[in-house]
Amino acid sequence: MADPAATSAVGVRGETRLEEPNARQRAIVRRAAAARATVPDVELTTEVDMQAPLAMLAQQDYSITAMLVRSCALALRDVPRANGAYRDGRFERYSRVNVGVTVATEDAYVTPTVFDADRKSLAQCSAEIEELRRRSQTGDLAPPELSGATFTLTDLGVYGIARASTVIGPLQAAALTAGAIHEVPLIREGSLRSAPTLTLTLACDHRILFWAQAAALLNRIGELLTEAEL
Repeated sequence: MADPAATSAVGVRGETRLEEPNARQRAIVRRAAAARATVPDVELTTEVDMQAPLAMLAQQDYSITAMLVRSCALALRDVPRANGAYRDGRFERYSRVNVGVTVATEDAYVTPTVFDADRKSLAQCSAEIEELRRRSQTGDLAPPELSGATFTLTDLGVYGIARASTVIGPLQAAALTAGAIHEVPLIREGSLRSAPTLTLTLACDHRILFWAQAAALLNRIGELLTEAEL
């Protein structure tokens, strides 16, 4: 009997191979389709001067992703409406700040969670992210670790992408995408210099997170990164 995953057809495009998505890919399809069909999202973008954060990273063994997770967590604490969701005509507000971090796998991606990221140090966040990434590749993640996020971060810096949009996760008000650090000209106090800059794009469910709150959240994330006091 022929394998349905290997069914072929020949046409003007040449031979077409039909493949059945695996369980993880089907879950991604469902979530993405539901988000695009039901969530009225809006996006805001800002650029962050990364000179101070990079100087800090040069002295400490942390990752930019860890700094982003920590910044997002502290900003969510300052803008609590963003740490929630719109469901069934009501606003849900969550007491825990759990940041999901998108991790690419061989044929899909997963979003393991750094629980209570606002209460953890930068060093703790950095170590936990590396452990979650390792376990993501082996499939050794418990269901709560894949569904407990109140906010999602996707760091595309490693891929060299400057700016990207994202899909808001289920039962979340917003999600953040970070691009690659790139040099841009910057005028400060009358002098022109080159500045390492990071582009952040925030996608928001406009049913719960309106322009003012979304701007406050994105600006606060940028401030925390710029100050590098995490």
